[in-house]
Amino acid sequence: MELTGKKVVIPVEEMFNTHEFWYPYYRLKEAGCEVVVMGSGRAETFTGKPGTEVKVDVNADQVSASDYDGIVIPGGYAPDLMRRVPKMVQLVRDFYNDGKVVAAICHAGWMLASAKILEGKTVTSFFAIKDDLVHAGARWVDQDVVVDGNLITSRTPDDLPVFMPAVIKALKETG
Repeated sequence: MELTGKKVVIPVEEMFNTHEFWYPYYRLKEAGCEVVVMGSGRAETFTGKPGTEVKVDVNADQVSASDYDGIVIPGGYAPDLMRRVPKMVQLVRDFYNDGKVVAAICHAGWMLASAKILEGKTVTSFFAIKDDLVHAGARWVDQDVVVDGNLITSRTPDDLPVFMPAVIKALKETG
């Protein structure tokens, strides 16, 4: 198993995109990675769109970036709720500043903008948040996956088959 010994956190909040949560969750587990579901602390269970529920393992205030190899942020409208929680935003910044894998798909780019880690970075996202990312200092491109250092971004669930290999490759390369 290519990611045995690796540990990744996936944050959730209400209205997470179920595809962008479950596909990475199971793909990482399949590769041998320990996957920890992190909530904001507001609830023990969150509902994705269109209705799948997920129970959290830990709350954001119980997580330190130093204990993980990366963070994979699903989209949907959850990132808009996540970025209202200062500890969740700080964790994204900590992962990034520690050189850990920071992966974001679709609307998850909102978390990157709020974490103020986009200055001079090349990224992609769902097209509707392009302006938000550009205003945060990023160079936005319309590609299925973009890797810029330890930052990995994709546009939509259709990009998951190229997003996850990029995430797994980056995790394999981490110390």
